[in-house]
This record gives sequence, C-alpha cells and structure tokens, in this order.
Amino acid sequence: MSTKVVVTGLGATTPLGGDVASTWDGLLAGRSAAKALTDPRYAELPCRIAAPAAVDPSEVIRRVDARKLDRYEQFALISAREAWKDSGLSEGEVPPERLAVSLASGIGGLITLLDSYDVLQTKGPRHVSPFMIPMIMPNGGAAWVGLEIGAKASVQTPVAACASGNEAIRHGLELIRSGKADVVLVGGAEAIIHPLPMAAFGTMKALTRRNDDPEHASRPFDKARDGFLLGEGGACMVLESVEHAARRGARIYAEIAGAGASADGHHIVQPDPEAKGNAAAMVEALEDSGIAPEELTHINAHATSTPAGDVAEAAGIRAVLGDAADNVVVTAPKGSLGHMLGAAGVAEAIATVLALYNRVVPPTANLDDVDDEVTLDIAREPRKLPDGPLTALNNSFGFGGHNLVIAIRTV
Repeated sequence: MSTKVVVTGLGATTPLGGDVASTWDGLLAGRSAAKALTDPRYAELPCRIAAPAAVDPSEVIRRVDARKLDRYEQFALISAREAWKDSGLSEGEVPPERLAVSLASGIGGLITLLDSYDVLQTKGPRHVSPFMIPMIMPNGGAAWVGLEIGAKASVQTPVAACASGNEAIRHGLELIRSGKADVVLVGGAEAIIHPLPMAAFGTMKALTRRNDDPEHASRPFDKARDGFLLGEGGACMVLESVEHAARRGARIYAEIAGAGASADGHHIVQPDPEAKGNAAAMVEALEDSGIAPEELTHINAHATSTPAGDVAEAAGIRAVLGDAADNVVVTAPKGSLGHMLGAAGVAEAIATVLALYNRVVPPTANLDDVDDEVTLDIAREPRKLPDGPLTALNNSFGFGGHNLVIAIRTV
C-alpha cells in the first residue's frame, strides 16, 4: 500500500429514497421498499413484486438528456452528481489526468434493448433510436459519468454480476494506491425490472413468490425466506488519497482499508455450500487492511434472502472469524432495498460507511425467526456501536462464483 484511500462523497437513488439521506433513514427504520407490480405484463409471472426506485429518474433528469440514456444510466448520473456535490469538489479542481471513474453494472441497458426490439418489430428499422447502442452498453453509465466530471485517467466498468459494485470499489482503491489517480468516482447502477428478466429469474426459482405480502417478502437469514426481491437504482462514492483530501480540507467519512476477491469454482449460479470462496475473499480483505478478526466490529452481509446463499455466507463468516464472530454486529440491507444487482455493492458500502460514521447499525428487515444454521449476531433493531476505532466488511457475492469483499474503518 502506498497511500490511504478515504471516502469524501456519497450519492444514491434507491428503492428507499432519491438520495443518501432518505435511503439511510429508510434503512434505520427497517422499512421495506417492496411493491406489487400492477402492469398486466407481470400478471402471469411467478414473482409479481419488486422494489422500484423511490424517485423515478424522469423526475430528475432533463427530458432532452433522458432520451439518450437508458434507465440504469440515468441512475448512474443522478447518484454520481450527488456524490460529487457531497464531496465538495469543484469543476476543474482535480486535473483530468488524475481523475478516474469506476462504475459497474451487472447487466447494462437491458430495458432499452428489449424496448428497441419491440420498436423494430412493430414500427420498422427507421424508428429505432440512433442512441440505442450507447444506451445498451454496460460501460455507458461509466462513460456518461466520466464525461460529466471530466475524468481522463481511466473510465472503467467492472462486471461481476451481483458483486460488480464491490469490484468497482476495489478497482478505485487500486487506482489510488498505485498512484495512477488522486480521485476516483466509484459506483454501480442497475435497472432491469422488466417482465423478461423477471420471468427468467422466476423460472430459475431465484425470486421470492410471496406475491401477497410484498413488504415482508425479502427476508435475509429468516427461516421463511424463499428467494430474493429485485431492486433497482444507483449508488456512488468519491474516493481520494488521504493526502489529496487533507490538502483541500475535505470531510472524510471513512477509510476504504482493503479489499479481497476470490472465485468459487463451483457452479454458475449456486454458491459453494462449504463457503470456501466467500471465506477466502473475507480473509484477503482482512489481511489487505491489516484488520485482525477480533478487531472487526460490523459486517454488512450480502444475504439476498435465498435459502442456500444466506446459510453459505453465514458459514463463511463463522469459518473466518471463529468465536470473534460473536462480537460482530451483522446486518443485511436487502430486506429493505431488495437486490439492486450491480448497484448493490456500492449502495451497501454506503450503508456500511454511514454505520461507522454515525456509530449505528441499521436493522435487518423482516427477520422474525433466524435460521438455525445462522449462528451470528444479526441486528433486528438499530444497534449502537461503541466509542473508539470501528471496522467493517461489506460482502458481495455474484452469479459465476464471484466474491468481492471491501474492508472499511473509521478515521
């Protein structure tokens, strides 16, 4: 490590709120953002509920701009603008060659692709938008954000399914540590609440089928969990070298202390039941950050509310921490947010940063009866954290066996 990397700006638009403050308030309240999908196209699907964004991006993005942007790109821009403003950085303050973007998406502009195909079939090729290609590109969100802030050091789009957001943070961390950038805007965005992907997830039996009770459908670690709930939105953070932040007197929320990555090598969508992959990523994050297991305060769990995934993650945490796990407060935000896929890692990293910054862990929504195989201290109500130094892990695991873990600590 050549330098410390700190968080100086936060931005989000999520199922709980159109900005960071409203999202954080919703998490602290343990509120669920799940809703019934009333469009007739969802009527025959196994899962007919989801967690759409609380504020539609069309209410924020100018109409002339929205026509050129897929919905996920709109979420990317909205959250990036809030994070940039929150950081206090001004236009031109960072030389473009020292400014980078690392913004992930698990799937990219899928809604534009599907809608454009419908246009082709019903109206013909002359009616297909000339903006379609940059709208469907998975790197489109990163590219638009890079243009917005004038980044020229690097503009990249990590893609690692549900772990994509944490991969973006890891990449930003490495860019600053290596001296290739002073400031990196990291983030993730996703928007695929649409009948086709929901039908596909449904036939995989990955989604909850608790259609008659949306608000209680996503139940991480609970015995009654039956699958995840699809969410959407965007989340971004501004990362800086501590030297750069100190020179300009920036407010520092926390330090991104380290990162860990691994691959299960087990199955394309099923987690390794022995949890060796996610355990390896947690171990690497702890080692990279210099945090000993007994020093760990908090874990923001990936816990999507699937029967196999939640138990595997809990086993991995226990394997890594041993008895020290008894002193770690765990929470699982997907009970409130649903699963934001490529945006989940950064949205939950923001929740982890704020948990340390405000010294309070948000509760896990809908946790009524903890699975017998989950032997962890999971917050069911807001939990105060002690005085003194605090440390945390933010876990993200994805289809394909991707495991990405970010270590965070107070400064």
